[in-house]
Amino acid sequence: MAAAETVALVLAEDSPLPQSIGDVEELAQRLRGHISQLGTVVPPGGFALHRAQQIASVSVPDGHLPGKVHLVMLAEATQSLITTAQVHGAAPTKPMRRCRRWWPQLNVLRGSVFAVAIICLVLAALAPRA
Repeated sequence: MAAAETVALVLAEDSPLPQSIGDVEELAQRLRGHISQLGTVVPPGGFALHRAQQIASVSVPDGHLPGKVHLVMLAEATQSLITTAQVHGAAPTKPMRRCRRWWPQLNVLRGSVFAVAIICLVLAALAPRA
């Protein structure tokens, strides 16, 4: 799942392009990590694995534009590995989401109880006495 998110950071049309060579190198390092992790779950000797490992072994070229081109090639190779892993059943096709219930923080509950208590005191003070 993390690999698909990183690939989307690079290949999605609405994602911003990396602004500095440091950002390019960071994304390339993340993609290399995903390639090494996916390499353990896809069948060995496949074309997609060999191509991805070959691209990952090359360092990011000097210059901002060549670095971006290398990053796109690395992301496409990672996407190919993700697809191969899904075809061979090594990775789930849909991410599993947990349903988490939202619980307010303790200070929010304390503040709410305090506010209700103040309102009750004000109403009691305004009530006519018999």
